[in-house]
Order: sequence, then structure tokens, then C-alpha cells
Amino acid sequence: MAWILQFRNITFATLFIVSITSSHSWGDVMKQGMQIFNEKAGCAACHVLKHAGSQGNIGPNLDYSKDSQNVAYVKDMVTNGLGVMPAFGKDGILTPEEIDIVSNYVAKVAGK
Repeated sequence: MAWILQFRNITFATLFIVSITSSHSWGDVMKQGMQIFNEKAGCAACHVLKHAGSQGNIGPNLDYSKDSQNVAYVKDMVTNGLGVMPAFGKDGILTPEEIDIVSNYVAKVAGK
């Protein structure tokens, strides 16, 4: 049973990557992720993320959090919020595609 869940997670991740890279290059997706992080979602106002050039001081420093390198964790936080962080998915601030893009962006660049 566990291998089915792992296979399912890998399949979904593969489908996501194939779907975003078929219409956009990976570099374009990363630029979109940074734009969503800095502008649309305003994550930069609260979080430090070196790659994005952000120096917020309210939320966790994403470069020092191992959880920030886990796409599923980041996606859950962005979707559902935590504490003073808005629920970008539940509140309809970001689309599911934007949540996927910004979550993958953060997980890819955090700590680098």
C-alpha cells in the first residue's frame, strides 16, 4: 500500500512538472514564482528569502528553515496559512496554479 502512495505522489509531481514545463520553460516558471512571491502574494514583506531579495522580519526566514525546502510543506502553508499568515488558497488570493508555482519556487531556492 505504501508503494502505491509513493507512486501516486511521484506521478502527481511528474505531471505538474510536465504540465508547467510544456507551456513554459523552467526559467520562466522560476521567474513567475519570484514574481508571485515578491508582488502578488507579498511574501517578501514578511519573509527573508535571499534568492528573491526579500528581507521581511515577521515570518520565518525561509533560507534557514529545512521545511521551506519541502514542496508539500510550503504548499500546505501557502494554501492554508498559519498564525498571521493568510490562507492564500482557502481565501482565493492565489489560484491553485499560482500556489504550485510559488511553492515549487520557494522549495527550490530556499537556503541557496
